[in-house]
Amino acid sequence: MMKGDNPLMTATTDSIRQFIFGSLREMNYETDAIDNDTQLGPRGADLASLALVELALRVEDEFGVRFSEEEAEELAGKTVGEFCVIVAERLPVDTTVERAGDSA
Repeated sequence: MMKGDNPLMTATTDSIRQFIFGSLREMNYETDAIDNDTQLGPRGADLASLALVELALRVEDEFGVRFSEEEAEELAGKTVGEFCVIVAERLPVDTTVERAGDSA
């Protein structure tokens, strides 16, 4: 099964995409011309290095994933869609089970 055929992955990347767009608007970026194929860096959404780091931190906080400093810098060359898939692939399989285990 290809990633695009997985309805759970599609729903997950959709929610990640919505969060990214909301974050960009909060960071005062115009999102009307941005879509799945738009690069995050200078050739697309034109996020500066600090904005890319801020976006990565927001995603880390929201979804519980981590990016190294090098990975955050490489986001400039990724499209919105590619970034969503990267985040989705790093998500814990079942965060509710993980959180339930924390209370024991």
